[in-house]
Amino acid sequence: MARVVITGGAGLIGSTIIKRLLDQGDQVVCVDNLVTGSWDNIAAWVEAGDIEFINHDVSKPFYLNSAVDVVMHFASPASPKDFSELPIQIMKVGGLGTHNTLGLARANNARYLLASTSEVYGDPLVHPQVETYWGNVNPIGPRGVYDEAKRFAEALTMAYHRHHGLDVRIARIFNTYGPSMRLLDGRVVSNFLVQALQGKPLTVYGDGQQTRSFCYVDDEVDGLLRLLDSDYVGPVNIGNPVEFTMLELAQEVNEVTGADVPVVFQPLPVDDPAQRQPDITLAKTLLGWEPKTRLRDGLSLTAEAFAKRLVR
Repeated sequence: MARVVITGGAGLIGSTIIKRLLDQGDQVVCVDNLVTGSWDNIAAWVEAGDIEFINHDVSKPFYLNSAVDVVMHFASPASPKDFSELPIQIMKVGGLGTHNTLGLARANNARYLLASTSEVYGDPLVHPQVETYWGNVNPIGPRGVYDEAKRFAEALTMAYHRHHGLDVRIARIFNTYGPSMRLLDGRVVSNFLVQALQGKPLTVYGDGQQTRSFCYVDDEVDGLLRLLDSDYVGPVNIGNPVEFTMLELAQEVNEVTGADVPVVFQPLPVDDPAQRQPDITLAKTLLGWEPKTRLRDGLSLTAEAFAKRLVR
Protein backbone atom coordinates (compact mmCIF):
# COMPACT_ATOMS: atom_id res chain seq x y z
CA MET A 1 0.00 0.00 0.00
CA ALA A 2 1.37 3.40 -0.99
CA ARG A 3 0.35 6.93 -0.05
CA VAL A 4 -0.06 8.87 -3.28
CA VAL A 5 -0.53 12.60 -3.84
CA ILE A 6 -2.33 13.51 -7.06
CA THR A 7 -2.55 17.15 -8.07
CA GLY A 8 -5.42 17.87 -10.44
CA GLY A 9 -7.13 14.79 -9.04
CA ALA A 10 -10.63 16.12 -9.75
CA GLY A 11 -9.98 16.15 -13.48
CA LEU A 12 -10.68 13.45 -16.06
CA ILE A 13 -7.37 11.59 -15.83
CA GLY A 14 -6.68 12.34 -12.17
CA SER A 15 -10.02 11.04 -10.94
CA THR A 16 -9.69 7.89 -13.06
CA ILE A 17 -6.27 7.26 -11.54
CA ILE A 18 -7.72 7.75 -8.06
CA LYS A 19 -10.27 5.01 -8.73
CA ARG A 20 -7.54 2.63 -9.86
CA LEU A 21 -5.37 3.40 -6.83
CA LEU A 22 -8.26 2.89 -4.41
CA ASP A 23 -9.10 -0.41 -6.09
CA GLN A 24 -5.56 -1.64 -5.41
CA GLY A 25 -5.62 -0.47 -1.80
CA ASP A 26 -3.51 2.68 -1.93
CA GLN A 27 -4.09 5.81 0.14
CA VAL A 28 -4.79 8.94 -1.91
CA VAL A 29 -4.40 12.65 -1.24
CA CYS A 30 -6.15 14.71 -3.93
CA VAL A 31 -4.98 18.31 -4.31
CA ASP A 32 -7.13 20.45 -6.61
CA ASN A 33 -8.45 24.02 -6.61
CA LEU A 34 -11.46 22.98 -8.77
CA VAL A 35 -10.85 25.70 -11.36
CA THR A 36 -11.18 23.13 -14.13
CA GLY A 37 -11.58 19.96 -12.07
CA SER A 38 -15.05 18.79 -11.09
CA TRP A 39 -16.20 18.16 -7.53
CA ASP A 40 -18.61 15.56 -8.93
CA ASN A 41 -15.63 13.42 -9.98
CA ILE A 42 -14.41 12.99 -6.39
CA ALA A 43 -17.34 13.89 -4.11
CA ALA A 44 -18.36 10.33 -3.23
CA TRP A 45 -14.81 9.38 -2.17
CA VAL A 46 -14.32 12.53 -0.12
CA GLU A 47 -17.67 12.25 1.66
CA ALA A 48 -17.04 8.57 2.42
CA GLY A 49 -13.59 9.32 3.79
CA ASP A 50 -11.91 7.17 1.14
CA ILE A 51 -9.51 9.93 0.11
CA GLU A 52 -8.08 13.08 1.64
CA PHE A 53 -8.99 16.21 -0.31
CA ILE A 54 -7.05 19.48 -0.14
CA ASN A 55 -8.60 22.44 -1.97
CA HIS A 56 -5.45 24.28 -2.95
CA ASP A 57 -3.67 25.95 -5.86
CA VAL A 58 -0.38 24.07 -6.16
CA SER A 59 1.26 27.18 -7.61
CA LYS A 60 1.42 28.20 -3.95
CA PRO A 61 3.48 26.17 -1.46
CA PHE A 62 1.71 23.46 0.50
CA TYR A 63 2.71 20.90 3.09
CA LEU A 64 1.41 17.54 4.26
CA ASN A 65 1.38 16.24 7.82
CA SER A 66 2.64 12.75 6.99
CA ALA A 67 4.97 11.06 4.53
CA VAL A 68 4.08 10.18 0.94
CA ASP A 69 5.48 7.56 -1.41
CA VAL A 70 4.41 8.96 -4.80
CA VAL A 71 3.63 12.42 -6.18
CA MET A 72 1.73 12.61 -9.48
CA HIS A 73 1.45 16.10 -10.97
CA PHE A 74 -1.61 16.42 -13.22
CA ALA A 75 -2.76 19.91 -12.23
CA SER A 76 -3.20 22.33 -15.12
CA PRO A 77 -5.94 23.82 -17.27
CA ALA A 78 -5.41 22.04 -20.55
CA SER A 79 -7.91 22.98 -23.27
CA PRO A 80 -7.74 25.63 -26.01
CA LYS A 81 -10.49 27.53 -24.18
CA ASP A 82 -8.25 27.62 -21.10
CA PHE A 83 -5.29 28.93 -23.10
CA SER A 84 -7.16 32.18 -23.71
CA GLU A 85 -9.06 32.42 -20.41
CA LEU A 86 -6.43 31.19 -17.90
CA PRO A 87 -3.02 31.86 -19.47
CA ILE A 88 -1.27 33.12 -16.33
CA GLN A 89 -2.63 30.28 -14.20
CA ILE A 90 -1.36 27.77 -16.79
CA MET A 91 2.13 29.24 -16.70
CA LYS A 92 2.15 29.31 -12.90
CA VAL A 93 1.02 25.73 -12.44
CA GLY A 94 3.53 24.53 -15.03
CA GLY A 95 6.37 26.44 -13.40
CA LEU A 96 5.67 27.12 -9.72
CA GLY A 97 3.33 24.14 -9.37
CA THR A 98 5.92 21.78 -10.79
CA HIS A 99 8.58 23.28 -8.51
CA ASN A 100 6.38 22.88 -5.43
CA THR A 101 5.41 19.30 -6.20
CA LEU A 102 9.00 18.33 -7.01
CA GLY A 103 9.99 19.81 -3.65
CA LEU A 104 7.32 17.73 -1.93
CA ALA A 105 8.60 14.59 -3.63
CA ARG A 106 12.20 15.38 -2.73
CA ALA A 107 11.33 16.06 0.93
CA ASN A 108 9.69 12.63 1.11
CA ASN A 109 12.11 10.76 -1.13
CA ALA A 110 9.04 9.90 -3.19
CA ARG A 111 8.72 8.83 -6.81
CA TYR A 112 7.47 11.68 -9.02
CA LEU A 113 5.40 11.45 -12.20
CA LEU A 114 4.92 14.50 -14.41
CA ALA A 115 1.92 14.58 -16.72
CA SER A 116 3.36 16.31 -19.76
CA THR A 117 1.67 16.59 -23.13
CA SER A 118 1.89 16.14 -26.87
CA GLU A 119 1.73 19.94 -26.99
CA VAL A 120 5.49 20.00 -26.33
CA TYR A 121 5.80 19.00 -30.00
CA GLY A 122 3.87 22.11 -31.10
CA ASP A 123 2.88 22.05 -34.77
CA PRO A 124 5.18 19.12 -35.54
CA LEU A 125 7.45 18.84 -38.55
CA VAL A 126 8.08 15.16 -37.73
CA HIS A 127 5.22 12.69 -38.13
CA PRO A 128 4.39 10.60 -36.20
CA GLN A 129 5.99 12.23 -33.17
CA VAL A 130 8.81 10.35 -31.41
CA GLU A 131 10.13 11.24 -27.97
CA THR A 132 13.48 12.34 -29.39
CA TYR A 133 11.81 15.08 -31.46
CA TRP A 134 12.33 18.53 -29.88
CA GLY A 135 9.22 20.08 -31.33
CA ASN A 136 8.12 23.15 -33.30
CA VAL A 137 6.60 25.56 -30.78
CA ASN A 138 5.74 29.25 -31.10
CA PRO A 139 6.67 30.57 -27.61
CA ILE A 140 4.76 33.84 -28.02
CA GLY A 141 1.59 32.48 -29.64
CA PRO A 142 -1.68 31.93 -27.75
CA ARG A 143 -0.97 28.20 -27.36
CA GLY A 144 2.55 28.94 -26.13
CA VAL A 145 1.39 29.40 -22.53
CA TYR A 146 0.57 25.69 -22.31
CA ASP A 147 3.25 24.37 -24.64
CA GLU A 148 6.08 26.23 -22.91
CA ALA A 149 4.73 25.60 -19.40
CA LYS A 150 4.93 21.88 -20.04
CA ARG A 151 8.32 22.10 -21.74
CA PHE A 152 9.62 24.02 -18.72
CA ALA A 153 8.03 21.44 -16.40
CA GLU A 154 9.89 18.67 -18.21
CA ALA A 155 13.18 20.55 -17.98
CA LEU A 156 12.69 21.26 -14.27
CA THR A 157 11.78 17.64 -13.58
CA MET A 158 14.93 16.45 -15.29
CA ALA A 159 16.99 19.02 -13.38
CA TYR A 160 15.70 17.58 -10.09
CA HIS A 161 16.48 14.10 -11.39
CA ARG A 162 20.04 14.93 -12.40
CA HIS A 163 20.96 17.35 -9.62
CA HIS A 164 19.09 15.85 -6.65
CA GLY A 165 18.80 12.24 -7.78
CA LEU A 166 15.00 12.37 -7.59
CA ASP A 167 13.23 9.30 -8.97
CA VAL A 168 11.07 10.76 -11.76
CA ARG A 169 8.85 9.69 -14.66
CA ILE A 170 7.66 11.88 -17.57
CA ALA A 171 4.59 10.97 -19.64
CA ARG A 172 3.51 12.82 -22.78
CA ILE A 173 -0.26 12.54 -23.02
CA PHE A 174 -2.18 12.74 -26.31
CA ASN A 175 -5.81 13.95 -26.53
CA THR A 176 -7.46 11.92 -23.79
CA TYR A 177 -11.26 11.78 -23.54
CA GLY A 178 -13.86 10.00 -21.46
CA PRO A 179 -17.18 10.20 -19.61
CA SER A 180 -16.03 12.49 -16.77
CA MET A 181 -14.46 15.24 -18.90
CA ARG A 182 -15.94 18.72 -18.70
CA LEU A 183 -18.99 19.24 -20.89
CA LEU A 184 -17.86 22.70 -21.98
CA ASP A 185 -14.09 22.41 -21.81
CA GLY A 186 -13.54 23.58 -25.38
CA ARG A 187 -11.87 20.43 -26.70
CA VAL A 188 -13.08 18.90 -29.90
CA VAL A 189 -14.55 15.66 -28.48
CA SER A 190 -16.65 17.41 -25.84
CA ASN A 191 -17.60 20.19 -28.28
CA PHE A 192 -18.84 17.73 -30.90
CA LEU A 193 -20.68 15.50 -28.43
CA VAL A 194 -22.51 18.35 -26.71
CA GLN A 195 -23.45 19.95 -30.02
CA ALA A 196 -24.67 16.64 -31.45
CA LEU A 197 -26.69 15.74 -28.36
CA GLN A 198 -28.33 19.17 -28.46
CA GLY A 199 -29.08 18.87 -32.17
CA LYS A 200 -26.71 21.70 -33.12
CA PRO A 201 -24.27 21.79 -36.06
CA LEU A 202 -20.75 20.56 -35.32
CA THR A 203 -18.21 23.39 -35.37
CA VAL A 204 -15.12 22.46 -37.38
CA TYR A 205 -12.18 24.85 -37.48
CA GLY A 206 -10.26 25.24 -40.72
CA ASP A 207 -11.00 22.69 -43.45
CA GLY A 208 -11.31 19.79 -41.00
CA GLN A 209 -8.33 17.91 -42.44
CA GLN A 210 -6.12 18.50 -39.39
CA THR A 211 -5.61 15.31 -37.41
CA ARG A 212 -5.60 14.17 -33.80
CA SER A 213 -5.15 10.81 -32.10
CA PHE A 214 -7.71 10.17 -29.35
CA CYS A 215 -7.03 7.93 -26.36
CA TYR A 216 -9.83 6.68 -24.10
CA VAL A 217 -9.14 7.55 -20.47
CA ASP A 218 -9.03 3.97 -19.14
CA ASP A 219 -6.34 3.09 -21.67
CA GLU A 220 -4.45 6.28 -20.85
CA VAL A 221 -4.44 5.55 -17.12
CA ASP A 222 -3.25 1.99 -17.70
CA GLY A 223 -0.25 3.33 -19.62
CA LEU A 224 0.50 5.99 -17.02
CA LEU A 225 0.47 3.52 -14.14
CA ARG A 226 2.67 1.12 -16.07
CA LEU A 227 5.16 3.94 -16.58
CA LEU A 228 4.98 4.85 -12.88
CA ASP A 229 5.75 1.25 -11.91
CA SER A 230 8.58 0.91 -14.43
CA ASP A 231 12.23 1.88 -14.09
CA TYR A 232 12.18 4.21 -17.11
CA VAL A 233 12.47 7.96 -16.55
CA GLY A 234 11.03 8.97 -19.90
CA PRO A 235 9.66 10.90 -21.58
CA VAL A 236 7.26 8.32 -22.99
CA ASN A 237 4.37 8.97 -25.36
CA ILE A 238 1.16 7.58 -23.87
CA GLY A 239 -1.48 7.95 -26.55
CA ASN A 240 -3.45 6.20 -29.25
CA PRO A 241 -1.54 6.02 -32.56
CA VAL A 242 -4.73 5.77 -34.67
CA GLU A 243 -5.11 9.14 -36.40
CA PHE A 244 -8.40 10.83 -37.37
CA THR A 245 -9.20 14.03 -39.23
CA MET A 246 -11.69 16.37 -37.60
CA LEU A 247 -14.20 15.56 -40.32
CA GLU A 248 -13.80 11.85 -39.60
CA LEU A 249 -14.34 12.53 -35.91
CA ALA A 250 -17.48 14.53 -36.74
CA GLN A 251 -18.83 11.57 -38.71
CA GLU A 252 -18.10 9.20 -35.81
CA VAL A 253 -19.90 11.52 -33.37
CA ASN A 254 -22.93 11.78 -35.63
CA GLU A 255 -23.10 8.00 -35.90
CA VAL A 256 -22.74 7.19 -32.18
CA THR A 257 -25.27 9.86 -31.14
CA GLY A 258 -27.66 9.33 -34.06
CA ALA A 259 -27.78 13.11 -34.45
CA ASP A 260 -27.02 13.46 -38.16
CA VAL A 261 -26.36 17.19 -37.76
CA PRO A 262 -24.42 19.22 -40.34
CA VAL A 263 -20.91 20.58 -40.02
CA VAL A 264 -20.21 24.32 -39.98
CA PHE A 265 -16.76 25.73 -40.61
CA GLN A 266 -14.97 28.45 -38.65
CA PRO A 267 -11.50 29.99 -39.15
CA LEU A 268 -8.59 27.90 -37.89
CA PRO A 269 -7.14 29.18 -34.58
CA VAL A 270 -3.57 30.50 -34.52
CA ASP A 271 -0.88 27.77 -34.29
CA ASP A 272 -3.42 24.95 -34.35
CA PRO A 273 -1.33 21.82 -35.14
CA ALA A 274 -1.92 20.30 -38.56
CA GLN A 275 -1.08 16.77 -37.40
CA ARG A 276 -0.81 14.95 -34.10
CA GLN A 277 0.00 11.25 -33.83
CA PRO A 278 2.19 9.51 -31.26
CA ASP A 279 4.85 6.97 -32.04
CA ILE A 280 4.31 4.53 -29.15
CA THR A 281 7.20 2.17 -29.87
CA LEU A 282 8.75 2.99 -26.48
CA ALA A 283 5.50 2.35 -24.61
CA LYS A 284 5.01 -0.96 -26.39
CA THR A 285 8.61 -2.09 -25.89
CA LEU A 286 9.30 -0.88 -22.36
CA LEU A 287 5.84 -1.00 -20.78
CA GLY A 288 4.06 -3.67 -22.82
CA TRP A 289 1.31 -1.10 -23.34
CA GLU A 290 -0.90 -0.06 -26.19
CA PRO A 291 -4.50 1.24 -26.16
CA LYS A 292 -7.34 -1.22 -26.58
CA THR A 293 -10.47 0.93 -26.91
CA ARG A 294 -11.72 1.81 -30.40
CA LEU A 295 -12.74 5.42 -30.91
CA ARG A 296 -16.32 4.35 -31.72
CA ASP A 297 -16.61 2.46 -28.43
CA GLY A 298 -15.05 5.21 -26.33
CA LEU A 299 -17.25 7.85 -27.91
CA SER A 300 -20.34 5.76 -27.21
CA LEU A 301 -19.49 5.50 -23.51
CA THR A 302 -18.71 9.21 -23.33
CA ALA A 303 -21.86 10.21 -25.22
CA GLU A 304 -24.01 8.12 -22.89
CA ALA A 305 -22.55 9.87 -19.83
CA PHE A 306 -22.82 13.30 -21.47
CA ALA A 307 -26.50 12.73 -22.31
CA LYS A 308 -27.30 11.99 -18.65
CA ARG A 309 -25.37 15.02 -17.43
CA LEU A 310 -27.03 17.34 -19.95
CA VAL A 311 -30.45 16.20 -18.73
CA ARG A 312 -29.44 16.97 -15.14
